[in-house]
Amino acid sequence: MIFTLNRDKSRRLIEGLTEAAIIVRGATVAMSNAAARNLLGVAIEGVDVRQVLPHPAVIERLVRGGVAGPEEVEAAGFGGSRRQWLVRIAPLGDGALMVRLIDRSEARAAEQMRVDFVANASHELRTPLSTLIGYAETLRERSGEIDGDTRDRFLSIVHEEAQRMQRVVEDLISLSRIEAEKFTTPTDAVDLEQLIDISVESARRMGEERGSQLVREIEADLPPIAADSVQILQVIDNLITNALRYGEPGTPVTISATLEDAMVHMTVADRGEGIASEHLHRLTERFYRVDTSRSRSLGGTGLGLSIVKHIVERHRGRFTIESQVGKGTTVHVLLPVAAGSLS
Repeated sequence: MIFTLNRDKSRRLIEGLTEAAIIVRGATVAMSNAAARNLLGVAIEGVDVRQVLPHPAVIERLVRGGVAGPEEVEAAGFGGSRRQWLVRIAPLGDGALMVRLIDRSEARAAEQMRVDFVANASHELRTPLSTLIGYAETLRERSGEIDGDTRDRFLSIVHEEAQRMQRVVEDLISLSRIEAEKFTTPTDAVDLEQLIDISVESARRMGEERGSQLVREIEADLPPIAADSVQILQVIDNLITNALRYGEPGTPVTISATLEDAMVHMTVADRGEGIASEHLHRLTERFYRVDTSRSRSLGGTGLGLSIVKHIVERHRGRFTIESQVGKGTTVHVLLPVAAGSLS
């Protein structure tokens, strides 16, 4: 369908759109809305559309070919090289064309994240599965040729790889559950100090094996937080375990909690190798590891900090990581105080 609009109606039409929109007549931008001027330039009206939207497929439809009905073109490069757009073109009559730019960057980024996630999860499971199959086949086909010590070593490897797969699957299930609940804000009043004590006691054996003391520094009379106790315990467990894994053996791991305005500020600090600044912003990506081989050898799945981030976001809190190479890493978690606890 082709619409015929006068200039005033056209102006009201495009100014009422939230997305960037322009009207093209011939090869010239005849009109634009505020969103388009913010995106493409304040002085685009009266300019050749080939300079305003320099994309071959878009230009082909706007300049070189007639548009009989609504058309869509996928394009990139406007407003930044990484932004993705769906360009919708529709005739208005008298040779004029309405061009709307719909930002698809977030949708594309989310799709890419899903693709990467499936690929990474498949890789994380395929590697131990291949090891399991290889050793199982050897034990089955050559059982009469394998001595007892070798058989025990093979079975130990099979057991370790099966546990590794189990940890990955459990973390994937946990992450899926957390994401399913992300729009439900917890409101139960929870004693954070009690959860820290439970987690410290649970990690004590690991700390003793590494010669690392677990140090608590909890402010007196700390108010309860608004939380899901199971998920916050998971956060503390993950952070303490990470600190013990990557901290220098024989050095302490410090867990602190203080009140800051209407938030409880919890930190977990280690004295380890630290993390270079270029890695910090990627640490919460699923399966991202600074040192892949070391992480796997220590039992890490690459999902722990992603789980922590999603839990903290569900609690409407804040999560940051500070690190200095050669000195160690401190993780900061701020969680809201339970309603009525400060009155």
